[in-house]
Amino acid sequence: MKQILYRILATYMFFTRLPLWKIANVPADHFKKVVPLWPMVGWLTGGVMACVYILASYCLPSLIAIILALVARVLLTGALHEDGFADFCDGFGGGTTRQRTLEIMKDSHIGTYGVLGLILYYLLIIATLHSAAPLFAPGIRSYSMGASLMCGDTFCKWASSTIIYRLPYARKEEEAKNKLVYASVTWWEKGISVIIGILPICLLLDKGLIFIPSALVAVITCLILFHTMKKRIQGYTGDCCGATFIITELVFHFTTLLTITFI
Repeated sequence: MKQILYRILATYMFFTRLPLWKIANVPADHFKKVVPLWPMVGWLTGGVMACVYILASYCLPSLIAIILALVARVLLTGALHEDGFADFCDGFGGGTTRQRTLEIMKDSHIGTYGVLGLILYYLLIIATLHSAAPLFAPGIRSYSMGASLMCGDTFCKWASSTIIYRLPYARKEEEAKNKLVYASVTWWEKGISVIIGILPICLLLDKGLIFIPSALVAVITCLILFHTMKKRIQGYTGDCCGATFIITELVFHFTTLLTITFI
């Protein structure tokens, strides 16, 4: 039981800025096993986004509520995934060889591709969510958008976590930014991970049906990204994990917008 608690604490300490280090001194080995529980963090980050949006939408325009929801997640995670996405854009945009791509991604300074990537991402995610909001059923509109935020965050964290099942780590452990390489995952860990990832969609089945196409397209997007990473750098890095989540979540919400527009 203590080992399970340590692992959960390690996951939230790694993927958020919550000061959980004050609760317990988690052994370093547990941080190598956080990826299968990454979708569990989505229950927190997605839930916070949903709550912020629903509460803000009662007294503020939908656009402002959406921006506040995104800001809430950035504050909670310390822009962890956005940082990885920016480095990914710099590396894959500016690098032409495996070694050069990895060198650029390891550089802590953000470049032109990273800046443009973040600007375009936020323009697209805000525009997509803002366009989708009025298309949900009247009367439960804010709750439907909250469900979308929750499902998208949690499911895409699970889909992105499968990167460690499909690709080897592209660097040596001592070359990693955070000085660790994620441990291999057992079948029961994979099973728990997928249950945690899809559970919000199952629990919200009355609204979740519209998210099924979104989930399928998100998975396809992941596979395309994994193929691109394997071809370019013969593996993945921590930045690739963050970038995969950012891109697949955007695709998830864009597909949801198309679904509710045409059904």
